[in-house]
Amino acid sequence: MNVDVNLGSRSYRIVVAAGALATVGARLRELKVGSRTALVRDAAVARLYGKIVTSSLELAGFSVVPIEVPEGEAAKTLAVAQHCWNELIAAGLDRTSTVVALGGGAVGDVAGFAAATYMRGVNFVQIPTTVLAQVDASVGGKTAIDHPLAKNMIGAFYQPRLVVVDPAVAQTLPEREFRSGLAEIAKHGVVLEAEYFAEVERDVKPLMARELGVLERIIGGSCRLKAAVVERDEREAELRHVLNYGHTIGHALEAATKYERFTHGEAVSLGMVAEARLARRLGVADDETVSRQEKLLEALGLPVRAGAIDIEPVVGAMSRDKKAKDGRIPFVLAPRIGAFRLVYDVPMTEVRSVITSLGS
Repeated sequence: MNVDVNLGSRSYRIVVAAGALATVGARLRELKVGSRTALVRDAAVARLYGKIVTSSLELAGFSVVPIEVPEGEAAKTLAVAQHCWNELIAAGLDRTSTVVALGGGAVGDVAGFAAATYMRGVNFVQIPTTVLAQVDASVGGKTAIDHPLAKNMIGAFYQPRLVVVDPAVAQTLPEREFRSGLAEIAKHGVVLEAEYFAEVERDVKPLMARELGVLERIIGGSCRLKAAVVERDEREAELRHVLNYGHTIGHALEAATKYERFTHGEAVSLGMVAEARLARRLGVADDETVSRQEKLLEALGLPVRAGAIDIEPVVGAMSRDKKAKDGRIPFVLAPRIGAFRLVYDVPMTEVRSVITSLGS
């Protein structure tokens, strides 16, 4: 499946196909970029996929400079970004060169930030190797590093030239990491397309069994839905807020627990449960809309309960939400499956109540 993201001069293609890792070099050559590339990856991903991607690039005539970064969120620091810049300068990469991100969302974030800022911008390619990155982080051009006070606070909108998604890599992921990515898939169905949500409901068993054909179809569907939103709102003016469903509370849960208790997908799952219940409390959604979400998340092996939660650190983290306008925090709520509504000025008493309900 090919998904074209139409953004004028910044347009690019998302390729979703089993075996696509071996085609990266040929696809990049078609873009007529310079012959130098930097391959940013962590050690674990390098062992799994570094050789096949490097060989593909070299066979297509590219030189490859490997740049190693830490695994996970530890990659998203200013020090790691500077390490990337140092390596790019030492290797003599210029404005025709390409930074290739091979890995999960954190690698894509720091590599994209480095690409956006090195020489005021060089070519950038995303090769996501987690489900979470394939359906979310690699699409849309949001790059960032973390600040000690808040996640993703320092960054840039910078679109890739190409995204290559190989669903076969999902078959090698640890179970918890695989399930984490499924939260974003569920999210896309809840707020963007009822038919897609029903498709995921129907195919839960083969999806959880990681059947390749189902992975390709479901992951491709998520990429299609996100691309359509990015085309209409590239820089998150308002419509793109829809993609933050479950994230207003989910991000706050991550921050309040120092990114140690939950994976991102687990936090988003809990955020979706809380925000669905918030919609019901505000009279926006009915019981069935809430119930279908919780049932699907449970079927995908994601949490809908969290045990004891210290409320005030979560509320404090929400106050630093990047999407706030004049201190007003927007909540994306789903009045029904496949639809959304942006709501400001939600009473914090209601927010506290739904966060508390996660522990019941």
